[in-house]
Amino acid sequence: MSVRFELPGNVELPENLKPAGTSGKRLLEIERARASFSSNDLAVYLYGQEYLDRMARILAIVEREEAFSKHAIFYQGRSEKFRHGLRKEKRFVALANEHGWTREDQEMAEFLIDMPAAFGLHKSMWTTTIRNQGTEEQHQMFLEPSLKYEIIGCYAQTELAHGSNVQGLETTATWVPETKEFEVHSPSLTASKWWIGGLGRTADHAAVMAQLVINGKRYGPHPFVVPLRDIKTREPLPGRTIGDIGPKVGYLMTDNGFLLLDHVRIPHNHFLARYSQVNPDTGEYTKPAHPQLAYGTMTYIRAGMVRSARDVLARAVTVAVRYCAIRRQFVDRDAPQVEDQRPVENQVLNYSLVQYRLLPILAQAFAFHYTGVAMYRQYNENQEAMASGNFSLLADTHASSSALKSLVTITAANAIEVCRRACGGHGYSLAAGMGSQYADYLPQVTWEGDSYMLTQQATKYLMKTFRALYSDKNRTSDGSPTAAYIKSYLENPQQKAQISYSGDFHNPRMFIEAFGFRAAHMIALLVKKRDIERRSWNSLLTEIFRASTAHAQFVLVWNFGNAILKDDGLQKAPALQRVMQQCFDLFACYTMDTEAADFQRSGYLSSEQAELLRSKVDELLTVIRPQAVPLVDSFKLPDYLLNSALGRDDGEVYRALFDFAIREPLNGTRFNVDYTSSELGIGEEPLAKL
Repeated sequence: MSVRFELPGNVELPENLKPAGTSGKRLLEIERARASFSSNDLAVYLYGQEYLDRMARILAIVEREEAFSKHAIFYQGRSEKFRHGLRKEKRFVALANEHGWTREDQEMAEFLIDMPAAFGLHKSMWTTTIRNQGTEEQHQMFLEPSLKYEIIGCYAQTELAHGSNVQGLETTATWVPETKEFEVHSPSLTASKWWIGGLGRTADHAAVMAQLVINGKRYGPHPFVVPLRDIKTREPLPGRTIGDIGPKVGYLMTDNGFLLLDHVRIPHNHFLARYSQVNPDTGEYTKPAHPQLAYGTMTYIRAGMVRSARDVLARAVTVAVRYCAIRRQFVDRDAPQVEDQRPVENQVLNYSLVQYRLLPILAQAFAFHYTGVAMYRQYNENQEAMASGNFSLLADTHASSSALKSLVTITAANAIEVCRRACGGHGYSLAAGMGSQYADYLPQVTWEGDSYMLTQQATKYLMKTFRALYSDKNRTSDGSPTAAYIKSYLENPQQKAQISYSGDFHNPRMFIEAFGFRAAHMIALLVKKRDIERRSWNSLLTEIFRASTAHAQFVLVWNFGNAILKDDGLQKAPALQRVMQQCFDLFACYTMDTEAADFQRSGYLSSEQAELLRSKVDELLTVIRPQAVPLVDSFKLPDYLLNSALGRDDGEVYRALFDFAIREPLNGTRFNVDYTSSELGIGEEPLAKL
């Protein structure tokens, strides 16, 4: 149970009043009793016992800390939120040291506290950049004091006029041979670094991405460590213009900032030189041995985004499913009427249209789970392969990670809003916990590469692979699922689905084949339009985006489907295997139905089969409905994390909404509404003049 910190108010709720009808607690008990599987067993299967034990251990610490209290944050303004966030960060570091938290412990604590604040980029992109791009000497100079929080860093890449187009960055870092320094400079207003988390009021160092210039020649963007502020006084150093960019939609505890640099000199050893070097004596530039080396870090970050999207979906759908299982509205017009008795209103979750909106999101969360696990596995395998000089799968993994980053972030952002709307009017209250979640998640769609523009990287690789396999029919797929589905398509471009009734929409192998065929067909059309019809790249951007999306959906179906077919944990637990098969079927069928035009355009699916597919989706919604609450329970998201009156584990929704309302600080003031008086709050000092 979380510690409670009361806010002022003068409203007292009558204790004798109770919600009408069956209590929310009892309704959730009924829902949980219908489970065909154990939610706890599914949680252990999904996360592992070590993860769940860590969550319980860390939760017991953080939910009792006043610095991590979520009780008042919905009532705070921007300045109060920033101060609250900075207090959280400082206490977080103290607790991590006190308890000897590992990196995994700290990640768990951040996940549970869910207050992205001033040290966020310091703990993520700053330390990651120094660790991955810096030399051993630079680790001693910058990484070691950063891990002790003796210096606070940030990652300054995005500029006022350039975000996704990193090659277009305007900031320059010019080699000065006379002093063996780099001169970092913002040549225009639009060269200002912008949106940089932690820069506004907190960071004293930045990893600045700037165009390397030697003897007038540009060598592209490279990372440079630039000191920003005096560590003691916190005053900006000479030549630096720094500030916070102002209020945002979300991330109000984070000081996103701007930075202009006026011919700032930094030493030679402030150029992060693990992969690229500039000889201090000759000024000679050495480029990376393998350009693909940069892919590893991006793949790791994007794997994290897939897992984060899983958690976002799980959180939003947990709130919506639990609330819609409690909320009753209207009477089912086709339900039998009992004479002389007041008809019982229907649970909102029983309405098929609500199921159609929520249950596919539930299935998507599991699909994202399996692909997140696979992405981390591929990252580790690629790191081992690179260490031995094997870069064969890097490009494919990077392309898939780019496509997935686009799809999962757009899907997750949309899903939060779908879940919020499904909660009706109460979903609009911050008490629901989804408005703030949506605002804080939205940047994911545009950072680390705009989720629409990023798809060009993926599709460019897909088209290149298609051309190579088309020109050499004997070429092997090298173990890549991408090359395998393209090769399969080229061998039989007239393939048709072998489906005669809705029950055929069940075999994971059929879905893997179908999604691969559809993606390959879309790539083939793009190659034709680009290479034969000579269409411009810009004119094809919409289809490029759709091809990337098709590939990402194939990857999700591939990973989820192979888990159903081969995962030992599922094979040994029939109840879990059955419910995961149902979730897989819904994910694959719903996605295929949503994208039915592409499957029909490819010739793989007929219009009659598309109609059977739609019936199968309706059937699966009915099958999964009784398992909805037990399924969201398996995500094991504590009330402290959800911070939602609607998604409470105990179902006490209406009491929680009242509790939220009476804590509103406005309720502690009586207001003077007489327009002739300059007094606003009764008993307060009046304004000089209205």
